[in-house]
Amino acid sequence: MGAEVVKPRTLLKVLIDQRQWTWAIFELEFAKTADKVIDRGAQNPTVGETQYRRWTSGQLKGLPSPDACRVLQEMFHVEASRLFAPPPESTDPDVPTFDLEAEIAMTAREAQDDAGAAAASSVSDLTVDQLRDDLHALARSYSNQSARDVWQRAKELREQAENDRDRTAVPAQQQALLILAGQASALLSTAAFDLGSFDGAKRLARTAALYGETARYEPLRAYAAGSLAYIAYYSGEQSQASVHVRHALTYGGLGDVAVRRLHSIEARAYGHLGDTESARRALSMSEEVGTDATDELHDAVGGEFGFSDERLAMSNASTALLLGDGRAAEASARRALELVAARPAKDRSPAVSGKAAADLAMARLLSNDLEGAAEALEAMLSITTTHRATGLVARAMELRRALTRRHLQGTALAADLGERLEDFTRLPGQRQLVPPYGVLALDA
Repeated sequence: MGAEVVKPRTLLKVLIDQRQWTWAIFELEFAKTADKVIDRGAQNPTVGETQYRRWTSGQLKGLPSPDACRVLQEMFHVEASRLFAPPPESTDPDVPTFDLEAEIAMTAREAQDDAGAAAASSVSDLTVDQLRDDLHALARSYSNQSARDVWQRAKELREQAENDRDRTAVPAQQQALLILAGQASALLSTAAFDLGSFDGAKRLARTAALYGETARYEPLRAYAAGSLAYIAYYSGEQSQASVHVRHALTYGGLGDVAVRRLHSIEARAYGHLGDTESARRALSMSEEVGTDATDELHDAVGGEFGFSDERLAMSNASTALLLGDGRAAEASARRALELVAARPAKDRSPAVSGKAAADLAMARLLSNDLEGAAEALEAMLSITTTHRATGLVARAMELRRALTRRHLQGTALAADLGERLEDFTRLPGQRQLVPPYGVLALDA
């Protein structure tokens, strides 16, 4: 004998069988319909497998909740009371039947509507392209603008990226806008640092790192980690700085420029810690990177996201000063100034040339060459207030402190330079915060 055919106990079960739905498919259809018919913000009803079995087997006493009934009626176009009643005989003309052709037509209309909604939930690719161009132009022109101007423009671009991200449901646009918002946040972090707000810079660097993590964009995560590292050692958290760098160096997809920047920052962190061996090893690694690898941020965008040869030389001069190696510091600082001078005038970075000149002056003071230091300082003192950012102001204050050493007291040239440095650090119209200790950590 064949297996006994079990007669469905509810009309709901009949209609589900006609559609050849499993519980999983029914649950999805129920949830989709609930989203349409239940008021926005309300708690939509759901259907667990046990509840589904009770509904279709006729074990339910009474009817489910009013909201569930509304959803079922929309799904099957049958009153809820009939759905949970025993099914009529197959010969009954009132038995609802499943019309496959009508189902296909309805599904096609729904798909078309959904596609139209998706098209409306997007922004023009041209809009994203323009935002990208504007942001990259800002990064490339950073060194020739004031930190305040960069701050304002980067703020506008980040807000635009977020507004556009809210308007689009296109995955590729979402990805691109996440990256652009992260790049804007990274520029905001740098501007905040240059304006002297270390706490704000740290928070924004973490924000940039989070954007990079969300977008799975490792170059941005590495750049942000490097920023967190130098913010840390300027804030007196030297050990934390080296942790940030070591973590960033584990990211994949980084080009030589990114790796060189991270090793240079790492060297400075170890210099602050007094770990000469580790600092020298990191210095060597920063200068020996040469795999010809590139990435889309540090190389393709460049500018403030890059790390030019003169920035490397300037940074390594600062590290040499921390190690008390005046000769190496002078060599690196001179190289940085030569590289800046070799560029076309429009591409010369006032920040890099000013910092390198300050490091050169400090290196000469270490060897008691006051006249040589005065000569080097002329280049730094000529930097306009627009470009007197945190790193440069901190160096000026450290130089001022160095000029008060006992053997220079009473020297007319030292006194004159000291007064000019005091004037240099007064920045009209800019709020500038500088660490209470010397960032170069030299004995006065």
